[in-house]
Amino acid sequence: MTECSLVNGIALAADAGMGGGLFSFIILFAPLFAIWYFLVIRPQQQQRRKTQEMLANLKTGDRVVTSGGIYGTIVAFRNGVVQLQIASQVRVDLARTAITGVVTEEAEAAAKQQEAAAKKK
Repeated sequence: MTECSLVNGIALAADAGMGGGLFSFIILFAPLFAIWYFLVIRPQQQQRRKTQEMLANLKTGDRVVTSGGIYGTIVAFRNGVVQLQIASQVRVDLARTAITGVVTEEAEAAAKQQEAAAKKK
């Protein structure tokens, strides 16, 4: 009989402690998860959304840069494949997802200025 009361007392004490432990665990990790969400997960989602929007808005004649660093002009589209002209008479087929950005005229002009400045030195 004393053994049963001792076991029941220990089991009841463990149950009471579990609720407090869970609450303190949530109090500790909820802010950490919130910080992780706002510093890591949310920016990645925004970047992914921005990239998908850019890929959806591509059109023939856009000057783009690929993940391999190749600059070219879009000539045609076919089932997720983009035909890119990288030089006169040179066309390359590549996946639409390999395009990392659209090159603006301002960015191209800035790159040429930097190249000219580097040659002067």
